[in-house]
Amino acid sequence: MIIRAQYMHTLKTYRDVPLVKILAGIRRSGKSTILDMLQMDLLQSGIDAGHIISMRYTSEELDDGMTDKDMYNGIKNQMTDDGRYYLLLDEVQEVDGWEKAVNSLLENVNTDIYVTGSNSKLMSSEISTYLTGRYVSIPVYTLSFSEYLEFKKSDPRSARELLNEYLRFGGFPIVALGNFDERSAYQIVEGIYNSVVTNDITKRHNIMNFDLFDRVVKYIVENVGKTFSANAIAKFLKSEGRSLSVEAVYNYLSWLEKAFIIYRCQRYDLQGKSVLKTQEKFYLADASLKYCVMGFNPKAIAAMLENVVYFELLRRDYEVYIGKNGTKEIDFVAMRRDERIYVQVCRQLPEASDREIANLLEIKDHYPKYVVTLDEFAAGNINGVKIVHLADFLLGDEY
Repeated sequence: MIIRAQYMHTLKTYRDVPLVKILAGIRRSGKSTILDMLQMDLLQSGIDAGHIISMRYTSEELDDGMTDKDMYNGIKNQMTDDGRYYLLLDEVQEVDGWEKAVNSLLENVNTDIYVTGSNSKLMSSEISTYLTGRYVSIPVYTLSFSEYLEFKKSDPRSARELLNEYLRFGGFPIVALGNFDERSAYQIVEGIYNSVVTNDITKRHNIMNFDLFDRVVKYIVENVGKTFSANAIAKFLKSEGRSLSVEAVYNYLSWLEKAFIIYRCQRYDLQGKSVLKTQEKFYLADASLKYCVMGFNPKAIAAMLENVVYFELLRRDYEVYIGKNGTKEIDFVAMRRDERIYVQVCRQLPEASDREIANLLEIKDHYPKYVVTLDEFAAGNINGVKIVHLADFLLGDEY
Protein backbone atom coordinates (compact mmCIF):
# COMPACT_ATOMS: atom_id res chain seq x y z
CA MET A 1 0.00 0.00 0.00
CA ILE A 2 1.36 3.40 -1.02
CA ILE A 3 0.78 5.85 1.83
CA ARG A 4 -0.76 9.20 0.94
CA ALA A 5 1.14 11.13 3.57
CA GLN A 6 -0.77 14.41 3.42
CA TYR A 7 -4.08 12.75 4.28
CA MET A 8 -2.54 10.62 7.02
CA HIS A 9 -0.98 13.72 8.57
CA THR A 10 -4.39 15.45 8.57
CA LEU A 11 -6.16 12.43 10.07
CA LYS A 12 -3.53 12.10 12.80
CA THR A 13 -4.00 15.77 13.63
CA TYR A 14 -7.71 15.14 14.24
CA ARG A 15 -7.39 11.75 15.94
CA ASP A 16 -9.45 11.55 19.14
CA VAL A 17 -10.73 15.08 18.59
CA PRO A 18 -14.52 14.93 19.24
CA LEU A 19 -15.46 15.72 15.65
CA VAL A 20 -16.73 13.49 12.84
CA LYS A 21 -14.05 13.41 10.16
CA ILE A 22 -15.70 13.50 6.71
CA LEU A 23 -13.54 12.56 3.70
CA ALA A 24 -15.39 13.49 0.51
CA GLY A 25 -14.42 13.39 -3.14
CA ILE A 26 -15.13 11.86 -6.52
CA ARG A 27 -15.49 8.09 -6.81
CA ARG A 28 -12.20 6.18 -7.04
CA SER A 29 -10.13 9.09 -5.74
CA GLY A 30 -8.77 6.82 -3.01
CA LYS A 31 -11.04 7.48 -0.01
CA SER A 32 -11.53 3.80 0.87
CA THR A 33 -7.79 3.19 0.66
CA ILE A 34 -7.16 6.15 2.96
CA LEU A 35 -9.45 4.46 5.51
CA ASP A 36 -7.39 1.27 5.08
CA MET A 37 -4.25 3.32 5.75
CA LEU A 38 -5.88 4.78 8.84
CA GLN A 39 -6.83 1.33 10.11
CA MET A 40 -3.26 0.12 9.64
CA ASP A 41 -1.92 3.19 11.46
CA LEU A 42 -4.35 2.68 14.36
CA LEU A 43 -3.20 -0.94 14.73
CA GLN A 44 0.46 0.12 14.61
CA SER A 45 -0.18 2.71 17.32
CA GLY A 46 -1.48 0.00 19.67
CA ILE A 47 -5.26 0.18 19.19
CA ASP A 48 -6.83 -3.25 19.69
CA ALA A 49 -8.26 -4.67 16.45
CA GLY A 50 -11.54 -5.39 18.23
CA HIS A 51 -11.94 -1.68 18.87
CA ILE A 52 -11.69 -0.73 15.20
CA ILE A 53 -15.04 -1.16 13.42
CA SER A 54 -14.80 -0.87 9.64
CA MET A 55 -18.04 -0.79 7.63
CA ARG A 56 -18.60 -0.29 3.90
CA TYR A 57 -22.02 0.78 2.65
CA THR A 58 -22.52 0.26 -1.09
CA SER A 59 -25.68 0.65 -3.11
CA GLU A 60 -25.40 -2.98 -4.25
CA GLU A 61 -25.36 -4.24 -0.66
CA LEU A 62 -28.20 -1.96 0.41
CA ASP A 63 -30.76 -2.89 -2.24
CA ASP A 64 -33.18 -3.92 0.50
CA GLY A 65 -32.73 -0.57 2.19
CA MET A 66 -31.09 0.37 5.47
CA THR A 67 -32.42 2.90 7.94
CA ASP A 68 -30.38 5.06 10.28
CA LYS A 69 -31.57 2.82 13.13
CA ASP A 70 -30.31 -0.27 11.28
CA MET A 71 -26.98 1.46 10.79
CA TYR A 72 -26.77 2.51 14.45
CA ASN A 73 -27.69 -0.93 15.79
CA GLY A 74 -25.39 -2.71 13.34
CA ILE A 75 -22.44 -0.74 14.69
CA LYS A 76 -23.52 -0.69 18.35
CA ASN A 77 -23.93 -4.48 18.42
CA GLN A 78 -20.23 -4.86 17.59
CA MET A 79 -19.21 -2.97 20.72
CA THR A 80 -18.59 -5.39 23.55
CA ASP A 81 -17.28 -3.09 26.30
CA ASP A 82 -17.10 0.54 27.37
CA GLY A 83 -13.70 1.20 25.77
CA ARG A 84 -13.05 3.66 22.96
CA TYR A 85 -14.04 2.50 19.47
CA TYR A 86 -12.73 3.81 16.16
CA LEU A 87 -15.43 3.78 13.47
CA LEU A 88 -14.34 3.77 9.81
CA LEU A 89 -17.53 4.12 7.77
CA ASP A 90 -17.16 4.03 3.98
CA GLU A 91 -19.65 5.53 1.45
CA VAL A 92 -22.17 6.49 4.12
CA GLN A 93 -24.31 8.56 1.73
CA GLU A 94 -25.92 5.31 0.58
CA VAL A 95 -27.76 5.10 3.94
CA ASP A 96 -30.73 7.46 4.30
CA GLY A 97 -30.39 9.37 7.53
CA TRP A 98 -26.81 8.22 8.16
CA GLU A 99 -26.06 11.53 9.85
CA LYS A 100 -28.62 10.72 12.60
CA ALA A 101 -26.90 7.39 13.32
CA VAL A 102 -23.47 9.02 13.37
CA ASN A 103 -24.69 11.81 15.64
CA SER A 104 -26.12 9.26 18.10
CA LEU A 105 -22.86 7.30 18.10
CA LEU A 106 -20.89 10.51 18.67
CA GLU A 107 -23.13 11.61 21.54
CA ASN A 108 -23.85 8.35 23.32
CA VAL A 109 -20.84 6.08 22.76
CA ASN A 110 -17.11 6.45 23.34
CA THR A 111 -16.14 6.77 19.67
CA ASP A 112 -13.78 8.42 17.20
CA ILE A 113 -15.60 8.54 13.85
CA TYR A 114 -14.33 8.75 10.26
CA VAL A 115 -16.69 8.64 7.26
CA THR A 116 -16.26 8.85 3.51
CA GLY A 117 -18.63 9.62 0.66
CA SER A 118 -18.79 10.41 -3.03
CA ASN A 119 -21.64 12.87 -3.02
CA SER A 120 -21.77 16.21 -1.28
CA LYS A 121 -25.10 15.30 0.22
CA LEU A 122 -22.45 14.79 2.90
CA MET A 123 -22.27 18.56 3.22
CA SER A 124 -26.01 19.19 3.03
CA SER A 125 -28.48 20.80 5.40
CA GLU A 126 -29.11 17.48 7.13
CA ILE A 127 -25.55 17.52 8.42
CA SER A 128 -25.95 21.10 9.53
CA THR A 129 -29.00 19.99 11.51
CA TYR A 130 -27.45 17.00 13.26
CA LEU A 131 -23.72 17.73 13.29
CA THR A 132 -23.47 21.52 13.54
CA GLY A 133 -19.95 22.40 14.62
CA ARG A 134 -19.19 18.75 15.23
CA TYR A 135 -17.59 17.66 11.99
CA VAL A 136 -14.58 18.60 9.89
CA SER A 137 -14.55 18.23 6.12
CA ILE A 138 -11.42 16.78 4.50
CA PRO A 139 -11.60 16.98 0.70
CA VAL A 140 -10.01 14.06 -1.13
CA TYR A 141 -8.64 14.72 -4.61
CA THR A 142 -7.09 12.45 -7.20
CA LEU A 143 -3.30 12.11 -7.00
CA SER A 144 -1.09 15.15 -6.94
CA PHE A 145 2.00 14.95 -9.14
CA SER A 146 4.11 14.33 -6.05
CA GLU A 147 1.87 11.39 -5.11
CA TYR A 148 1.93 10.18 -8.71
CA LEU A 149 5.73 9.96 -8.52
CA GLU A 150 5.39 7.88 -5.34
CA PHE A 151 3.11 5.50 -7.22
CA LYS A 152 5.69 5.33 -10.03
CA LYS A 153 8.73 4.96 -7.77
CA SER A 154 10.05 1.91 -9.62
CA ASP A 155 9.66 3.58 -13.02
CA PRO A 156 13.07 4.51 -14.48
CA ARG A 157 11.75 7.57 -16.32
CA SER A 158 12.60 11.09 -15.16
CA ALA A 159 10.15 13.35 -13.33
CA ARG A 160 9.72 15.46 -16.49
CA GLU A 161 8.85 12.37 -18.55
CA LEU A 162 6.39 11.22 -15.91
CA LEU A 163 4.87 14.71 -15.84
CA ASN A 164 3.89 14.28 -19.48
CA GLU A 165 2.18 11.01 -18.60
CA TYR A 166 0.48 12.56 -15.56
CA LEU A 167 -0.90 15.37 -17.73
CA ARG A 168 -2.20 12.84 -20.24
CA PHE A 169 -3.49 10.07 -17.96
CA GLY A 170 -4.54 12.08 -14.91
CA GLY A 171 -4.31 11.11 -11.25
CA PHE A 172 -6.86 8.40 -10.51
CA PRO A 173 -4.95 5.94 -8.28
CA ILE A 174 -6.23 2.87 -10.16
CA VAL A 175 -4.67 4.20 -13.38
CA ALA A 176 -1.42 5.25 -11.71
CA LEU A 177 -1.00 1.82 -10.13
CA GLY A 178 -1.11 0.08 -13.50
CA ASN A 179 0.95 0.25 -16.64
CA PHE A 180 -1.82 1.02 -19.12
CA ASP A 181 -1.73 2.30 -22.66
CA GLU A 182 -3.77 5.41 -23.42
CA ARG A 183 -6.85 3.57 -24.64
CA SER A 184 -7.03 1.30 -21.59
CA ALA A 185 -6.45 4.19 -19.18
CA TYR A 186 -9.28 6.22 -20.68
CA GLN A 187 -11.60 3.21 -20.66
CA ILE A 188 -11.05 2.92 -16.90
CA VAL A 189 -11.71 6.62 -16.38
CA GLU A 190 -14.76 6.48 -18.65
CA GLY A 191 -16.10 3.73 -16.38
CA ILE A 192 -15.66 5.99 -13.35
CA TYR A 193 -17.28 8.89 -15.20
CA ASN A 194 -20.27 6.79 -16.29
CA SER A 195 -20.69 5.43 -12.76
CA VAL A 196 -20.83 8.94 -11.31
CA VAL A 197 -23.14 10.30 -14.00
CA THR A 198 -25.47 7.29 -13.78
CA ASN A 199 -25.51 6.50 -10.05
CA ASP A 200 -24.77 9.82 -8.41
CA ILE A 201 -26.67 12.10 -10.76
CA THR A 202 -29.07 10.56 -13.29
CA LYS A 203 -30.70 8.04 -10.92
CA ARG A 204 -30.52 10.21 -7.82
CA HIS A 205 -32.19 13.17 -9.53
CA ASN A 206 -34.48 11.19 -11.86
CA ILE A 207 -33.16 12.83 -15.03
CA MET A 208 -35.51 11.71 -17.80
CA ASN A 209 -33.80 13.27 -20.84
CA PHE A 210 -30.34 11.78 -20.47
CA ASP A 211 -29.21 12.86 -23.95
CA LEU A 212 -29.83 16.50 -23.11
CA PHE A 213 -28.07 16.19 -19.76
CA ASP A 214 -25.15 14.47 -21.48
CA ARG A 215 -24.89 17.33 -23.98
CA VAL A 216 -24.68 19.86 -21.14
CA VAL A 217 -21.94 17.83 -19.47
CA LYS A 218 -19.97 17.69 -22.72
CA TYR A 219 -20.32 21.44 -23.18
CA ILE A 220 -18.83 21.97 -19.71
CA VAL A 221 -16.03 19.49 -20.39
CA GLU A 222 -15.22 21.22 -23.68
CA ASN A 223 -15.08 24.60 -21.95
CA VAL A 224 -12.98 23.79 -18.88
CA GLY A 225 -11.11 26.88 -17.78
CA LYS A 226 -13.32 29.28 -19.76
CA THR A 227 -15.86 31.64 -18.30
CA PHE A 228 -19.45 30.84 -19.19
CA SER A 229 -22.89 31.11 -17.63
CA ALA A 230 -25.97 28.92 -17.40
CA ASN A 231 -27.62 31.36 -19.79
CA ALA A 232 -24.81 30.82 -22.33
CA ILE A 233 -25.34 27.05 -22.15
CA ALA A 234 -29.10 27.43 -22.66
CA LYS A 235 -28.48 29.67 -25.71
CA PHE A 236 -25.96 27.20 -27.11
CA LEU A 237 -28.45 24.35 -26.80
CA LYS A 238 -31.10 26.50 -28.49
CA SER A 239 -28.71 27.01 -31.42
CA GLU A 240 -28.62 23.22 -31.75
CA GLY A 241 -32.40 23.04 -31.78
CA ARG A 242 -32.66 21.82 -28.17
CA SER A 243 -34.66 23.41 -25.39
CA LEU A 244 -33.55 23.65 -21.76
CA SER A 245 -34.38 26.31 -19.19
CA VAL A 246 -31.67 28.29 -17.45
CA GLU A 247 -32.99 26.93 -14.14
CA ALA A 248 -32.46 23.35 -15.38
CA VAL A 249 -28.88 24.22 -16.40
CA TYR A 250 -28.26 25.59 -12.90
CA ASN A 251 -29.54 22.31 -11.46
CA TYR A 252 -27.27 20.27 -13.73
CA LEU A 253 -24.25 22.35 -12.72
CA SER A 254 -25.15 21.96 -9.04
CA TRP A 255 -25.54 18.18 -9.34
CA LEU A 256 -22.21 17.85 -11.14
CA GLU A 257 -20.59 19.81 -8.33
CA LYS A 258 -22.24 17.67 -5.68
CA ALA A 259 -20.87 14.55 -7.34
CA PHE A 260 -17.40 16.17 -7.37
CA ILE A 261 -17.13 15.98 -11.18
CA ILE A 262 -16.66 19.75 -11.47
CA TYR A 263 -15.42 22.46 -9.12
CA ARG A 264 -16.56 26.06 -9.33
CA CYS A 265 -13.94 28.83 -9.26
CA GLN A 266 -15.34 32.29 -8.58
CA ARG A 267 -13.85 35.60 -9.63
CA TYR A 268 -12.25 37.99 -7.16
CA ASP A 269 -12.13 41.73 -7.80
CA LEU A 270 -8.66 42.82 -6.70
CA GLN A 271 -9.64 46.47 -6.68
CA GLY A 272 -12.99 46.11 -4.93
CA LYS A 273 -11.66 43.25 -2.76
CA SER A 274 -14.84 41.25 -3.20
CA VAL A 275 -15.97 37.93 -4.66
CA LEU A 276 -18.00 38.36 -7.85
CA LYS A 277 -21.04 36.23 -8.65
CA THR A 278 -20.70 36.26 -12.43
CA GLN A 279 -18.45 34.72 -15.08
CA GLU A 280 -17.20 31.84 -12.98
CA LYS A 281 -15.02 29.06 -14.33
CA PHE A 282 -15.37 25.35 -13.78
CA TYR A 283 -12.58 22.80 -13.50
CA LEU A 284 -12.76 19.01 -13.75
CA ALA A 285 -11.90 16.78 -10.77
CA ASP A 286 -9.24 15.17 -12.98
CA ALA A 287 -7.86 16.06 -16.39
CA SER A 288 -8.44 12.52 -17.63
CA LEU A 289 -12.21 13.08 -17.36
CA LYS A 290 -11.93 15.44 -20.33
CA TYR A 291 -9.82 13.09 -22.38
CA CYS A 292 -12.00 10.04 -21.80
CA VAL A 293 -14.97 12.03 -23.16
CA MET A 294 -13.31 14.17 -25.86
CA GLY A 295 -10.12 12.25 -26.65
CA PHE A 296 -6.60 13.52 -25.99
CA ASN A 297 -5.35 16.37 -28.14
CA PRO A 298 -1.83 17.58 -27.31
CA LYS A 299 -2.60 20.92 -28.96
CA ALA A 300 -5.42 21.53 -26.49
CA ILE A 301 -3.44 20.83 -23.34
CA ALA A 302 -3.09 24.50 -22.34
CA ALA A 303 -6.52 24.69 -20.68
CA MET A 304 -5.84 21.53 -18.70
CA LEU A 305 -2.58 22.98 -17.34
CA GLU A 306 -4.80 25.47 -15.52
CA ASN A 307 -6.85 22.54 -14.25
CA VAL A 308 -3.75 20.86 -12.79
CA VAL A 309 -2.49 24.07 -11.15
CA TYR A 310 -5.94 24.85 -9.72
CA PHE A 311 -6.13 21.53 -7.87
CA GLU A 312 -2.54 21.77 -6.68
CA LEU A 313 -3.44 25.07 -5.03
CA LEU A 314 -6.53 23.50 -3.44
CA ARG A 315 -4.40 20.64 -2.08
CA ARG A 316 -2.19 23.23 -0.42
CA ASP A 317 -5.22 24.62 1.44
CA TYR A 318 -5.53 27.80 -0.58
CA GLU A 319 -8.86 29.43 -1.36
CA VAL A 320 -8.58 29.87 -5.12
CA TYR A 321 -10.18 32.54 -7.30
CA ILE A 322 -9.87 33.96 -10.78
CA GLY A 323 -8.41 37.43 -10.41
CA LYS A 324 -10.05 40.51 -11.95
CA ASN A 325 -7.84 43.58 -11.95
CA GLY A 326 -9.76 46.26 -13.83
CA THR A 327 -10.07 44.87 -17.36
CA LYS A 328 -7.20 42.39 -16.88
CA GLU A 329 -7.51 38.80 -15.72
CA ILE A 330 -5.18 36.82 -13.50
CA ASP A 331 -5.55 33.06 -13.85
CA PHE A 332 -5.46 32.45 -10.10
CA VAL A 333 -5.45 34.45 -6.90
CA ALA A 334 -4.74 31.98 -4.09
CA MET A 335 -5.29 32.98 -0.46
CA ARG A 336 -4.34 31.11 2.72
CA ARG A 337 -4.82 32.93 6.01
CA ASP A 338 -2.64 36.07 5.64
CA GLU A 339 -0.76 34.68 2.64
CA ARG A 340 -1.52 35.30 -1.02
CA ILE A 341 0.05 34.35 -4.35
CA TYR A 342 -0.82 35.23 -7.94
CA VAL A 343 -0.39 32.62 -10.66
CA GLN A 344 -0.54 32.82 -14.45
CA VAL A 345 -0.40 29.56 -16.42
CA CYS A 346 0.81 29.14 -20.00
CA ARG A 347 2.16 26.34 -22.15
CA GLN A 348 5.04 28.22 -23.75
CA LEU A 349 6.29 31.50 -22.35
CA PRO A 350 7.03 33.31 -25.65
CA GLU A 351 3.41 32.79 -26.71
CA ALA A 352 2.06 34.67 -23.76
CA SER A 353 4.88 36.53 -22.05
CA ASP A 354 3.49 40.00 -22.71
CA ARG A 355 0.04 39.28 -21.34
CA GLU A 356 1.03 36.92 -18.54
CA ILE A 357 3.80 39.05 -17.08
CA ALA A 358 2.27 42.46 -17.78
CA ASN A 359 -0.97 41.52 -16.02
CA LEU A 360 0.97 40.44 -12.95
CA LEU A 361 3.16 43.56 -12.94
CA GLU A 362 0.05 45.74 -12.85
CA ILE A 363 -0.80 44.36 -9.40
CA LYS A 364 0.75 46.85 -7.02
CA ASP A 365 1.40 44.78 -3.94
CA HIS A 366 4.29 42.67 -2.66
CA TYR A 367 2.73 39.21 -2.68
CA PRO A 368 4.59 36.56 -4.73
CA LYS A 369 3.76 36.40 -8.44
CA TYR A 370 4.41 33.40 -10.68
CA VAL A 371 4.15 32.37 -14.30
CA VAL A 372 3.90 28.56 -14.45
CA THR A 373 4.85 27.08 -17.81
CA LEU A 374 5.85 23.91 -19.63
CA ASP A 375 8.59 25.86 -21.39
CA GLU A 376 11.82 23.93 -20.72
CA PHE A 377 13.98 26.99 -21.32
CA ALA A 378 12.02 29.50 -19.29
CA ALA A 379 13.18 30.14 -15.75
CA GLY A 380 14.23 33.03 -13.60
CA ASN A 381 12.81 36.34 -12.54
CA ILE A 382 11.39 39.20 -14.62
CA ASN A 383 10.87 42.37 -12.59
CA GLY A 384 9.90 40.31 -9.55
CA VAL A 385 7.71 37.81 -11.44
CA LYS A 386 9.11 34.31 -11.02
CA ILE A 387 9.05 32.03 -14.06
CA VAL A 388 8.62 28.41 -12.90
CA HIS A 389 8.39 25.13 -14.79
CA LEU A 390 5.19 23.23 -14.02
CA ALA A 391 7.10 20.25 -12.57
CA ASP A 392 9.00 22.50 -10.16
CA PHE A 393 5.80 24.26 -9.14
CA LEU A 394 3.98 20.99 -8.46
CA LEU A 395 6.87 19.57 -6.45
CA GLY A 396 8.11 22.71 -4.71
CA ASP A 397 7.40 23.40 -1.05
CA GLU A 398 7.98 27.13 -1.32
CA TYR A 399 4.89 27.97 -3.38
